[in-house]
Amino acid sequence: MSNWFETLGGLKSRVWETLARGVAEPEHPARLPNFATLSADGWPEVRSVVLRSVSHRDHSLTVHTDLHSAKMRSLRAHPRAALHVWDAEQALQLRLQAEVSIATGTDTRALWEKIPDHALQSYGVVPRPGARIETALDYVKQPDPATFAVLTCRIVTIDVVHLGPDHRRASFSRASNWAGQWLSP
Repeated sequence: MSNWFETLGGLKSRVWETLARGVAEPEHPARLPNFATLSADGWPEVRSVVLRSVSHRDHSLTVHTDLHSAKMRSLRAHPRAALHVWDAEQALQLRLQAEVSIATGTDTRALWEKIPDHALQSYGVVPRPGARIETALDYVKQPDPATFAVLTCRIVTIDVVHLGPDHRRASFSRASNWAGQWLSP
């Protein structure tokens, strides 16, 4: 019997298991992936986000954001993102490229009502995220469903690297109907 990292199927399964654990386990490294966009003026921007849902069937995942955040301006200009997860325990790196769609307003109302109060505090900061302020705490948190957005990331490509004693790397893409391809690490 082979280890999960020795076959393309094993690696692909581990990608989705790892992402699912990121949603289910608050302390899992996949919970807070790096989320990269391209600003309207062409600069790369990277920040951490909280992984909220994963669908292997749809090859998608979701994150939440404030409608007034810089990532929203970036995504309106270029509706694509890259996500990165490093799981040291598994010696596993995931790099995902995705097309991003944005849901707001009535499309997100039912979800808003299920979010715990402590998490609602992230949506509705005055002044808006990234605005200049006089002192470090010169802002007010005012949870507002009108500022809540759900980003659905439809995965286009997955690049996975296992950094065990023998390094292994593979790519999976929607264009190839998710058939895997070994790559030189």
